Amino acid sequence: MSEVEVGYLLPTRDQAVRGDDDLARLIEHARHAEAVGFDSLWAGDSPLSRPRADPLLLLSAVAVAVPRLLLGTAVLLPALRHPILLAHQLATLDRLADGRLIVGMGAGFPTAGTHAQFDAIGVPFRTRISRLEESIEAMRRLWSGTDVSFDGRHFRFRDVTPAPRPTRPEGPPIWLAGGGEPALRRVARLGDGWLPYPPDVTDYARDRAAVHRLAARPITPALYATLCLEDDARHARRLLRVSIERYYNAPLEKVERIQAMFAGPPADAAAWLNSYIAAGARHLVVRLVSDDHHAALDTFAAQVAPLLDLRGHR
Repeated sequence: MSEVEVGYLLPTRDQAVRGDDDLARLIEHARHAEAVGFDSLWAGDSPLSRPRADPLLLLSAVAVAVPRLLLGTAVLLPALRHPILLAHQLATLDRLADGRLIVGMGAGFPTAGTHAQFDAIGVPFRTRISRLEESIEAMRRLWSGTDVSFDGRHFRFRDVTPAPRPTRPEGPPIWLAGGGEPALRRVARLGDGWLPYPPDVTDYARDRAAVHRLAARPITPALYATLCLEDDARHARRLLRVSIERYYNAPLEKVERIQAMFAGPPADAAAWLNSYIAAGARHLVVRLVSDDHHAALDTFAAQVAPLLDLRGHR
């Protein structure tokens, strides 16, 4: 097995913005990703700010249809859900996936759309980080298989024992998004992995070193990266703009200041990803910009993956 693994983000949001509700198509993308050699499959979460298929229901279907690959959320917003119900859903999904689940989590990026999403669901946006942290603590206790009582700032319950238990006694691994000192300390304190998307590889290297220094246990350093693979770099840039502005309802220049994105020839994309691998990334979660995801998966598998330093030498 290679030291560096590569995952594929299922295009739930891209499909939704085109008005395509055929979720079976996403299952076919998942099967195709498995066939061409990807290691993991991921689904994003934002029910109202960037509407798309529910990630946990979708991954339940993928778990049955694709029995080999790791499955992950990139990323789930636990602050929008009660931890008893979320722990129950995740444990059930982990059982369906036979222990292949990775739970990527985040607090929610501070945009007007995210504020509106929290308001609509009735959760104060200012509490999103404390709810994230409290949810992680509560869920890990709930996954223990024993009677659990919890008395937190946001959640209180007594003598709760959900079933089924997850495959692993400690529950599925939790990977946290985020950058900046408070987020990195949270990753080191609460996470099993780190799933950021910094556009500058030097920032990634610095923050990965900080997480490694702060953590008392091993943390898997991952990367969420967007790729538009076209031999003509100008054409790739145009396609990236259309996709990102449709996806986020924001200018490309604003989004690319905070997210790792590449548009251009496949060989150059491989070199760009290799710079993150050299900086310590050990699991790449790739979002492909394309209206034909089968073709984009084939291009990545044939022209990018063979050039990646999957042994992770630094």
